[in-house]
Amino acid sequence: MTPILLIGNGAREHAIAEAFKKNENAKLYSFMKARNPGIEKLSEKIQIGSYSDIDAIKLFALNVKADFAFIGPEEPLANGVADALEGIGVPCVGPKQKLAQLETSKSFTRNLLEKYHISGNPKFKIFNNKNKNEIKKFLDTLPAVVVKPDGLTGGKGVKVQGDHFQAKDEALKYCEEALLTHNSVVVEEKMDGVEFSLQCLTDGKTVVLTPPAQDHKRAYEDDKGPNTGGMGSYSAENHLLPFLKKEHVNEALKITKQVAQALYLELKQHYKGVMYGGFIITKDGVKLVEYNARFGDPEAMNILPIMKTDFVAVCEAIIDQKLDSIEVEFENKATVLKYAVPKGYPDAPVKDRIAVMEIPKEARLYYASVDERADGLYMTGSRAIGLLGIGNTIAEAEKIAEKATEAVKGNVFHRKDIGTEELIGKRVRKALSFK
Repeated sequence: MTPILLIGNGAREHAIAEAFKKNENAKLYSFMKARNPGIEKLSEKIQIGSYSDIDAIKLFALNVKADFAFIGPEEPLANGVADALEGIGVPCVGPKQKLAQLETSKSFTRNLLEKYHISGNPKFKIFNNKNKNEIKKFLDTLPAVVVKPDGLTGGKGVKVQGDHFQAKDEALKYCEEALLTHNSVVVEEKMDGVEFSLQCLTDGKTVVLTPPAQDHKRAYEDDKGPNTGGMGSYSAENHLLPFLKKEHVNEALKITKQVAQALYLELKQHYKGVMYGGFIITKDGVKLVEYNARFGDPEAMNILPIMKTDFVAVCEAIIDQKLDSIEVEFENKATVLKYAVPKGYPDAPVKDRIAVMEIPKEARLYYASVDERADGLYMTGSRAIGLLGIGNTIAEAEKIAEKATEAVKGNVFHRKDIGTEELIGKRVRKALSFK
């Protein structure tokens, strides 16, 4: 048997747990900050605790005699959980704290690309309280800007001109606000284009891509409303996307391979885990929006359910730096994921009780920000339930996912347009305009 420690309690981790349990020898032990019924059902034992309680995580790992740990969310990565577990002899799929700066520090990543002459950066500059008087001058050099507080913001800290604010003086004001709570802020040229997610697996030497997906950050249909952690995503049966060419994927993969090498040169540590790049196709080619140091949520649910290769073996290959000796394969299926979220999300979400009925047999259900209590299942304020459709085409998968959303009863809503021909058509037309 293979005892595995899983850290995390969201839909992403539910999908990871499901992927592990395809291996009949996997014994799963899960450390969560809230009781996720989907993960609990797949686990031998669970423990509820804080991701900052390093001692509790270490003790749990020792008690269950974990062969290795898989760290799902960014919070424990930022807290150095991988370092702590490695220190007691439990190897991790998930980077150590310094390597996790790839996600936790936007300035670190921009500087890394610049230092090692890796393509993908927009025009950018980093400001802190010492040089903040220069922000206005730099803002005036750019046609439109993006402001990124340097550090974790839960996917909601980035502000884009034209979407979240209109004028440069508003950008300046937001920079000043961000510097009250963050050590620095990154100001970037706004990149016009079509975004896609490329999640890569790496052992620090070898980088393996997974099928690209596209996330939808805006809360409401037709990409309206505030940014969220992601309202849903889709992937295609040909492992591209309708607007994506093979050369776009190759360029994004090339950037990720160069970044993995640069991380080792810079920090003298091998990155073991997931390097998830958010990329954008622009008139100047493929550019990097940002990196995450873990699977995407929702994009993990687009790729793990269709992974044909044993996920336990993949993780062991990452840990042993033998990823070059294993072929990671995926079914030629399309997937569409739609999130049922609390009404009022993301700004003022209700935290009501919900009920989950039976879903269509072709669909999958993943519990996210919920807490199972004695009197039922409660939403905890963020995205609640992920509903996944798997089909031979995106259209087929979308119909399955949409039907599955009917199974979630309560004070919730979802984006009906994710994966639809109309919305995808807009992405295709936008990408074609850059030819």
